[in-house]
Order: sequence, then structure tokens, then C-alpha cells
Amino acid sequence: MTSEFPQTRVAILGSGSIGIDLMFKIKASPQFDVAFVVGRNVQSEGLGIARDCRVETSSAGIDFLKENVDAYDLVFDATSAAAHTVHNRFFAEAGKFVIDLTPAKVGRLCVPCINLPDVEAAQNINLITCGGQASLPLAYALKQSVDEIDYIEVVSAIASRSAGLATRENINEYMTTTEYALGLFSGAKKTKAILNINPAEPGIQMQTTLYAHARYRDFGKVRARIQAMAERVREYVPGYHLVVEPLESQGRITIGLTVRGRGDYLPEYAGNLDIINCAALAVASHHHETSQAGVTQ
Repeated sequence: MTSEFPQTRVAILGSGSIGIDLMFKIKASPQFDVAFVVGRNVQSEGLGIARDCRVETSSAGIDFLKENVDAYDLVFDATSAAAHTVHNRFFAEAGKFVIDLTPAKVGRLCVPCINLPDVEAAQNINLITCGGQASLPLAYALKQSVDEIDYIEVVSAIASRSAGLATRENINEYMTTTEYALGLFSGAKKTKAILNINPAEPGIQMQTTLYAHARYRDFGKVRARIQAMAERVREYVPGYHLVVEPLESQGRITIGLTVRGRGDYLPEYAGNLDIINCAALAVASHHHETSQAGVTQ
């Protein structure tokens, strides 16, 4: 299907680890053409890698994308929550479709395996957080299989080397956006999100544990829903694995998972970055296909 239609021209805003890993993922897809990788430091390692890959780069940030507004169709914003809030004012005015990889919570919140078709018409799609992309499918599966959820807590641990400057600057936004999304997708009365940055060497894989207090009648249904949802996530995040199958004790449910990265650019232990990039690619692919289908109708 993809070979029959024009490629979607992509701009990546942000030349850090997420942006460059995303560049490699996008370049590997026949649906897309990477028009630009844009950062703010001409000496950055990421822009150098992009240039080596024969991708046009700029260190002028959003100003470059303003000056070249007709040269791209879709933008991935891999900067910071505060920066994205400013960036999207221009993108909205210019009618550009944006996939936001920051916890800015400006656009429609999306987890591809849950609600991608429901948000496809939005101008801005927000991918919440890495912990959100890992835990929200399970939280949503719980909602489908229990009577009521009183409390959900999500604890994610990531390698220090996979936590860049933007991640560290956005810790508060990470927690508030993840907690908000947990409530939205699970219906839980109370939510909590915790992020642990682990300095161990070698780097640990991303680990996420979900704890829930819920009322249910059939725990077999809970197990089946969780396992089915994990399979759906693996369709676009191959390294997503349950390591603690749902356990129950007096209404308390525990589920554990790890995410191993694909190793496109980032080390395999950086599953926290890989899962949000895989989600971004899934959203972009869906947008490409629906856009091209609209053209042919």
C-alpha cells in the first residue's frame, strides 16, 4: 500500500537522543521522507549524525520550521513541555499535524493501542510519557475487566543514561501528566506516578510496576484482558513484555513489565525512549494511511 502513495514529509524538532532514534525509525519506513532534523546547537552530536545520514539540518530551532513551512507535512516535537507549548501556537496556525513526545498535555492524549482512531482528526496528538505508554494499556485493560478501580499507582525505573536533560527538567510534568492520563483511561478515583532514575552500570532496562486497588468478580477475566492488551502493545513495541503476570491479594492487583528497545540508535536498555518513539511511529503511520485514503476517495 505504501509504495502507491507519496511519502509524508517529516520534520523532527529536537536533536537529542529521542529525536535521532526517531530519525532512524522514520528513515526505515517507506511511508516517510525525513525533510529536516532541527535543533538549537550546531555542534550537537545529534545534528552531526543527521548530517552524516544526509538529512538536512538546522540549529535555528522553530524559526527554521517557520521559514520552511511548506517543506514538511508532519512534525515530531521532541523538545520539552515548556517549549512545545510555545511551538504549537505556530503549528496550529499553520495547520501542521504535530505528534508531541513531551508531557506538555497540549493536544489529545493518545496511546495507540487504546484510542488512536478516536483522536486521528486532532491537529496535535500528545503521547503523554514513557511511563504512561507502558502502563496505560494495562490500566485500560483493568478498567474493562473490573467493576471499579479505587487507586492506581505506577512506578517506573529507567537507566540514568537514558534520561536526558529534557526528561530531568520535565519530572513534574511527567508525574502530573501520567497521573492525569491514568485517571482518564482507567477511571480510577486516585492515581499516583513515580519515576526512579537508576545510575547502575550497565544500564537497567525500563521496568514498570502497576499497583491497583480494585473490585472485581472474575480474576480470570482480569488476567485474560491484561495478556491480550500486552499482545496488542507488542504489535508496535516488540520489546514490551509482562514479567509479573497479574497477581491478586484481597483486592490488590500487581502487574510488572519491562521494555527492551529495538536498538535502532539508542542502546537496547533505553526502552523508555524506545516505547514513546514506537508509539510516535504508530501514530504517524496511521496518519499517513488515513491521509492518503482521504486523497484517493
